[in-house]
Formats: sequence, C-alpha cells, structure tokens
Amino acid sequence: MHQEPDPAARLLWGPPPKAGRGPKAALSLDRIARAGIEIADAEGLGALSMQRVAGLLDYTKMALYRYVPGKAELVALMVDAAIGAAPPVDGTGWRDPLADWSRRLAAVFRRHPWLLDATVGPRLVGPAELSWMERAVAALADTTLTGAERLDVVAVLAGHVRAIAQQSRAAGPEGSPEQQLLVTLGSLIATHQDRYPATAAAMADSGSGGQDQALEFGLRCFLDGLGVLIGGRGPGVQP
Repeated sequence: MHQEPDPAARLLWGPPPKAGRGPKAALSLDRIARAGIEIADAEGLGALSMQRVAGLLDYTKMALYRYVPGKAELVALMVDAAIGAAPPVDGTGWRDPLADWSRRLAAVFRRHPWLLDATVGPRLVGPAELSWMERAVAALADTTLTGAERLDVVAVLAGHVRAIAQQSRAAGPEGSPEQQLLVTLGSLIATHQDRYPATAAAMADSGSGGQDQALEFGLRCFLDGLGVLIGGRGPGVQP
C-alpha cells in the first residue's frame, strides 16, 4: 500500500513548491518561514498563526495554504530556518570544537527563545538542524568513543545548553537566574544563616557571572570528564 510522505518531510527535505502566478512576487518557503520567525521573535510562539503570517506577507491565508498545509509544518520550517546551517567551529582536536559548538548553539537560543518550545518531543528535523549534529559528531570521529557514545555526548551538551537557555528566559530582562536568586534569598539567608550555613557561605562567595558562568562551568566539568574517559582507552585524539 502506497503511503503518502509526511507533509513536513516533503517541505523540509523535498524540492521547493513551484512558484505561483500573479502580479505579486511569488511566495517561497523561506519568505514564509522568515515571516513566522519575525512574529515568534517579537511575541513568542503562542502569537503565531497562519493568519498572522499571511497578513504580514500581504497575502490571504488561503494563498499561504498552497505552500504550507498547516501550522505544524510552518513551525517545522521556522525551526530549520532559525537554527540555520551549522557554522564552522573553532579549535583543533575535539574539546575546543565542542565547546565552541555549545556556545554557538546557546547564542541561537538567545536570539530565538521560542525555539525552546518548538524543539521538544519527537519530531522531524530539517537539514539545517541536522547539520548541527553532524558538526558535533564529526568533532569526535577520531576519538575512542563508540558511535552511541558520540551521539550521547551531543545529547548531553545540547541538554546543558537548553537548560541554561530556559533559566535565562525564565529570568527575563531583570537579570540572570543566579542574580535573581541572590536578591530573593539574600535577606532570608542573612536572617537564618545559622540554619543554612553552607548555603549562606556559597552565596556570599558567589560571583555575578550569570548564565555565561553556568554555561562555561558545565562545559568545563563535562569535557574534563570526557577527556578522562577518552584518554583512559588508549591511543586517540586527545584534547
């Protein structure tokens, strides 16, 4: 029995739809995705609708449906366009490239916070998003890690970046999560430091590095441990 391809797969991985006729410049998947990104960047994913995107492009919603069958497919296009093709990473070996990869991914989430909502759960990924995985896995190609371990490294790094990005978004424009925590708990800890001496000492000694400090600390700890694992297996590319 013939099975029709998934609409999102056809849009992300298939040939682009033929341009329509008419006096206006024809729509394209990229134009549609960029319009959706503009709305989501300004107002969040909840503000996105086919009607809003069509209006921004000065087209009718029905005209938009000739290119994109629904909102789910629109979001899939937006995700791949917003993430973009993986950029080259700096460094040699595996450690520096992976650290640079993580920082660049964090920058993408800072530019487009709605990606945190759009990239959860089982879903089809596009060619640009998959290029990020390829870039990170390739950095580990000459190590002693197994294929499954290389994929797990990417998953752990991406999860760390996402966690920091989610904390930053929750903090909002008022400041980093760490700074807000210090402000909220500062007076309580000062009053009850006899009950929470370890927390009081840690907060008194904490800096104001914010999310960048947390991102770098997590990267350093994980990559240090990964280096021990790789180095303990014998010959291989060392950090």
